[in-house]
Amino acid sequence: MNISIVSVGKIKEKYFKDAISEYEKRLKPYVKLKIFEVNDEKAPENLSEKELEIVKEREADRILKKIKENSYIISLEIEGKSLSSEKFSKLIKDQMTYGMGKDLVFIIGGSNGLSKKISDKADYKLSFSKMTFPHKLMRLILIEQIYRAYKIINNEPYHK
Repeated sequence: MNISIVSVGKIKEKYFKDAISEYEKRLKPYVKLKIFEVNDEKAPENLSEKELEIVKEREADRILKKIKENSYIISLEIEGKSLSSEKFSKLIKDQMTYGMGKDLVFIIGGSNGLSKKISDKADYKLSFSKMTFPHKLMRLILIEQIYRAYKIINNEPYHK
């Protein structure tokens, strides 16, 4: 199975890059993982609703260019469904088993959130919390949970 993470914004901090690289290395025996970064749209703080939608649409267009047709898309959204680590691992395992060869794609939006275009295209909307996290921290949390899911799927020990 192939898993991709498509994230708006680039990670510059070495400590985030190092942590993410560590989990990428740990995941190699289990899955082929690709991470795609798309540029965030530069925008001032005081945007109108219409301007904000334009910003999110531009980011959505960049995101969609990174997704293969026939992928199973999971968007990370505050209003999505919250899962335990065990249920998250079941979601991944079910996709491996019944997904008919579809790639699994996780989408992390930018600081302004995701456009409706992305949310509507998602097969599953996942929430890690009602709180808002920076995309770089969310990417680290997501990749750690993907690693944890594979440990659970393979009945291997992992700290709780």
